[in-house]
Amino acid sequence: MDDTRLAMKMMLRRLAIVVCVTLALLSAAYAFAVLRTHSGTGFWKVWLVLAVVFALLAIGIACHWWAALPRIIRGAIIAVVAIGIVAFCTIEGCIIGNMNAQGEPDLDYVIVLGAQVRESGPSKALRYRLDRTIDYLEENPDTICIVSGGQGHNEPFAEAQGMADYLQKHGIAENRIIQESKSESTMENIVNSKKLMRQENASVGIVTNDFHMFRALQIAHANGLKQAQGIAASSPKDMLVNNMVREFFAEIKFLFS
Repeated sequence: MDDTRLAMKMMLRRLAIVVCVTLALLSAAYAFAVLRTHSGTGFWKVWLVLAVVFALLAIGIACHWWAALPRIIRGAIIAVVAIGIVAFCTIEGCIIGNMNAQGEPDLDYVIVLGAQVRESGPSKALRYRLDRTIDYLEENPDTICIVSGGQGHNEPFAEAQGMADYLQKHGIAENRIIQESKSESTMENIVNSKKLMRQENASVGIVTNDFHMFRALQIAHANGLKQAQGIAASSPKDMLVNNMVREFFAEIKFLFS
């Protein structure tokens, strides 16, 4: 019986090592895949950190570090990991629940949240937002569009300018577009765009990518746009995992701010 139990423990240990090494390699590979997209953020480094964590975990299992830890420390680690898993699943569930928001027709305004622009035009993620905006504006000809986004250090011009140019090239009249070109965050997008609305208690839609919608609506509601509705655009599928994990940390930061 003891031999069987020992053999089972060894098998489980080997399996855990294989799983950790596999996750480390996948995390490292994904980090460089995200880096190659030139998304304009440094979040790809988080995947490298995760790869190191899994690698250290594999080494720790192989070297029996876990068994050497005092029981109280092991209990604390398990509790922190369990709380983290619950928090992650809860927030990701909320993100998924808002990914298909459509918004009502005939809103007074839609606010398009900015994202990276390049010399060649809007980034892929931003094009998804703008294409969704074009569809909405064509279906609702009385709606005014506010494009919001300033110029980042790695951008040739303000995001608002790039968005307005794209919309006009695709048939949206210039007099339906208001540019807000000072914002550097989602919070500023909302606050500064609200100041440009010509009527109080206007109905408003927030256009952003599906993974970003949950937090964007929270920020809108917290900054006076109590009735703001989501108009979710799609997003690049190869970056969805990265973006959803990134949103988890962004949501934690928002909640504690």
